[in-house]
Amino acid sequence: MKAKKFDSEFDSGKDMTHALDISKARRPLQKQRRVNVDFPDWMIESLDREACRLGVTRQSIIKV
Repeated sequence: MKAKKFDSEFDSGKDMTHALDISKARRPLQKQRRVNVDFPDWMIESLDREACRLGVTRQSIIKV
């Protein structure tokens, strides 16, 4: 499919996922690395309370 046709179909609101090869798609600069961080007990308790209130994990709170 030519770019011009792709653009016009996209602009008209058509679903263009059939025209994309996302098998090798990557999010640049989104590579994850594991790190260890020490927090005081009071902070962990606070993180856990907030995570429970929101219904998410502690890790999700820390990521945000």
